[in-house]
Amino acid sequence: FFNDTATTEIYTKPSSAASDVYKRQVAESAVTDPDMSLIDAIYGRRSVRGFLDKEIPKDVLNRVFEIAQKSPSNCNVQPWKVYVASGELKERLKKQMVEKVVSGVEANPDYPYRSTFENEYRKRQVECAVALYSSMDIGRDDKEGRMRASLRNFEFFDAPYIAFIGMDPSFGTTVALDVGMWAQSLMLTMVSFGIHSCPMGTMRNYPNLVRDAFDIQDDTQILFGISFGYEDADVSANNTRTTREEISANITFRSS
Repeated sequence: FFNDTATTEIYTKPSSAASDVYKRQVAESAVTDPDMSLIDAIYGRRSVRGFLDKEIPKDVLNRVFEIAQKSPSNCNVQPWKVYVASGELKERLKKQMVEKVVSGVEANPDYPYRSTFENEYRKRQVECAVALYSSMDIGRDDKEGRMRASLRNFEFFDAPYIAFIGMDPSFGTTVALDVGMWAQSLMLTMVSFGIHSCPMGTMRNYPNLVRDAFDIQDDTQILFGISFGYEDADVSANNTRTTREEISANITFRSS
């Protein structure tokens, strides 16, 4: 899938079990894996907030999730539980969520979420909001415009697919990190196939709707969601670009 040297070396080493699995999956798949590099996929991934009404071929969809399944996890427990809605089910969930938001129904997430940030984190949050609202031509005092932009989350930005990601709550924070790594693997894989996505914390707000839609009988609790599909380049929100700090703001190197 990724054509960086290390990955290619693993895939082509005859004695590698990983190579055997990869070769078998490729042989069984009707999809030709793209040759985009890992670095290009990382730089190409961004949150897309407007999608075309266009289905992803089933074999491509399966291949994307098959590749993401190779993500690492603590003791290989593979804790992610993923529920993908499309078609009529997706439309029903969208309608239900929008109705709850418009009616002022309070969110009841399975996991707590801190919506307030301080210091440099608040600064970055504000910069992100400014970049988004500026691309949508929504002014600071345009409360109606901001409310409409917020509601777009619960419309899944018109994406043809919405994935709800959860896990067993007994795992706790440490294993939740594994779910995050899986999500990154998924979104980068999507980029390589020309598919875009938007990870959405708001999809944790009404988890009972998800449980009812998918008849979830176990203890899975919803962490977040990812809307995905083919980008609609005509949507102004998709012109949004955010920046990243220099690595010195986050990374410390020491040798003694």
